[in-house]
Amino acid sequence: MKLIDLYIIKQFVWHFLFALVAIIMIFIIIDLMENVDDFIDRGAPVEIVILYYIYFIPEMIKSMIPVAMLLSSLFTTGKLSTQNELVAMKAGGVSLYRFMVPFLIIGVIVTCASVYFNGWVVPLANKEKYQIEREHLAKGGRTDIARYNIYIQDSPVRFLSLGFYDESTNAVSRVSIQEFSDTNFAVLAQRYDASRMEWNPEERIWTLHRGTKREFSGDAEFLTPFDTLPMQSLRFNPEDIAKKQLQPDEMNYFELGEFIESQRRAGQRTARWEVDYYAKIAFPFASMIVILFGVPFSAQKRRSGIALQFAVGVLITFIYMAFMAISETLGHSGQYNTMFMAWLPNLLFLTGGLFNLLRVRK
Repeated sequence: MKLIDLYIIKQFVWHFLFALVAIIMIFIIIDLMENVDDFIDRGAPVEIVILYYIYFIPEMIKSMIPVAMLLSSLFTTGKLSTQNELVAMKAGGVSLYRFMVPFLIIGVIVTCASVYFNGWVVPLANKEKYQIEREHLAKGGRTDIARYNIYIQDSPVRFLSLGFYDESTNAVSRVSIQEFSDTNFAVLAQRYDASRMEWNPEERIWTLHRGTKREFSGDAEFLTPFDTLPMQSLRFNPEDIAKKQLQPDEMNYFELGEFIESQRRAGQRTARWEVDYYAKIAFPFASMIVILFGVPFSAQKRRSGIALQFAVGVLITFIYMAFMAISETLGHSGQYNTMFMAWLPNLLFLTGGLFNLLRVRK
């Protein structure tokens, strides 16, 4: 690698880290001003507040990396252009395409790192952050390991109502299982009601205790009491119940993929979760796409200087975020291909970035 490439990379990394740290500090200050009253009212100690923002930082980094990449490409190229260093490079035979190579190398590295960071590090931090919110900000419902009033669709024709689930014992109280004859849900075929249901980890099946089984045939009803009744037909397990309480931001790639598959087997509409799943992979690529906007724009020397570059960065970021929100909303409806809708903002901005690159004098 040439000395000039190392020089550009050094400048880019410096501006990137500065922009990222500055943005995160601004976000923390704004969020703290928003939540400080809640922390005080709930009596949260200072160490909890500090811990909360430590766990919040990965989510901020995930969201702000493309912004920092765009600002860094704008400022780095703009500085080289203002100081006539870029003119000297072009005079020495360095084209704009060759000039962009170190930018794209960093973009590839940051994108690959972000895919892992967004898929595994951020969900782990979000779990801890949401737990602090539940305990000290009264957000997100109950904080204990018991789950109340859970409803599960185990198959296209089978529904369960769980009154009380204790995660420590993998036992359920007040269980009702309804099975219909078809997906029209017009005719109830059979129903199980039990005071308790327990999970057998060795055989991996649920067992009902002290209940009744009702079978319906036309106008006739057949009632069968039971003391214990293994339910080998049930497809869900305790892990599925726990995942059902989680938000997509709390699940890594594999967990979210398995959750989507289990919901699909149960006949649930999974469009919303699928869009979130594909967006976890698509969003990091924005870090590389924004370079196609930042470098060509700043390569042209302008009198306006850094103010215009910052305004352009904010505008491009706002437009991208708006496109992403619209695309995800359309994807959640289930009327369009979920993978395509998750990648649509990147495809549109990649097209715009290539057009922006081709129109600039090399």
